[in-house]
Amino acid sequence: MEDLPGSATEPDGSAIVRVLTYNIRSMRDDVAALARVIRACAPDLVLVQEAPRFFRWRKAALRLADATGLVYVTGGAPATGPMILTAMRAHVERAEDLLMPHTPGLHRRGFATAVLRFGRARLAAVSTHLSLSPAERAAQAGLVLERVAAMGEPYAVLGGDFNEPPERPGFSRIAAELQDGYAVRPWGGAITNHRAPFQRIDAIFCTPGVEVLGCGVPTPLPGVTEADLYAATDHMPVLAALRVPAAG
Repeated sequence: MEDLPGSATEPDGSAIVRVLTYNIRSMRDDVAALARVIRACAPDLVLVQEAPRFFRWRKAALRLADATGLVYVTGGAPATGPMILTAMRAHVERAEDLLMPHTPGLHRRGFATAVLRFGRARLAAVSTHLSLSPAERAAQAGLVLERVAAMGEPYAVLGGDFNEPPERPGFSRIAAELQDGYAVRPWGGAITNHRAPFQRIDAIFCTPGVEVLGCGVPTPLPGVTEADLYAATDHMPVLAALRVPAAG
């Protein structure tokens, strides 16, 4: 299997950006294992789901950032779980947390969003976590696409726990408009949840114009062990290397 490209700035001003999406189950499991997995992935951008959002959530978010050598950007409690962390390489131009409409009796969902610059390349980032309810999830897929478009940037990446596999309506609706990283350039593993039915429910999508160089569960990476993957949380991470063109 080919190696996943590392972070780089190309002579034409484009940037290779390593993006990780990861449901961390509110850091209720082995945080040391979680940190080891994230560090081994060497991400420039981490799109988190189920970040801590209750008592002392900020302290927990900063603890994870410190353990992984990353910087907290936005999200957590204000976005009801989605969160964004970045490497020092990223320059944050703006960030915003938004909530989706609330269905009584169900957990409210939201977005953590940011616009980042990597040298001359600019990238909008959205982290989200869709509903457990099939009907609500289908509606939220449309809200996800609206949010990506509303970022107003030609190049964007979306990472999340979509709570359904690619053949289901919400996931397939998003994949009809955005590139599904694993489908475009599969690398590493596919299955992202630990419990049956074993499915690919976590994914990284990007807008047309962003080149997917590889995407999948980072089992081939040195330093990512099966023991740590299973101890860290109940989801597998998804890692992508993306080539983002220089801004015009």
